[in-house]
Amino acid sequence: MSEPDSPLPSGSPTAEELRNALKAFKKRLKLSRLDDESSFTRGPLSSGRSSGIVAITPPNQYPRAVWDALVAQGKLKYAGQGMYELASPPMHGHT
Repeated sequence: MSEPDSPLPSGSPTAEELRNALKAFKKRLKLSRLDDESSFTRGPLSSGRSSGIVAITPPNQYPRAVWDALVAQGKLKYAGQGMYELASPPMHGHT
């Protein structure tokens, strides 16, 4: 009973798994950035600049197929060496 135009082949992650994985990825990325930024504020002359972290190793409770599916959907980008980053949001014609 599978549809031929199904976006994901059978055995692929469910929509709920993808949603939860993306949420976990965003949380880990946010925590990594906060941790990185906190190391900048230790010195009294710190500039307080934001984190340069753009890619992370995704949470390991989800299989690689989940991350590959999110890349295929355009929600993440593979950054190499097992790391992923959030895909850039589409630019809207604001002038």
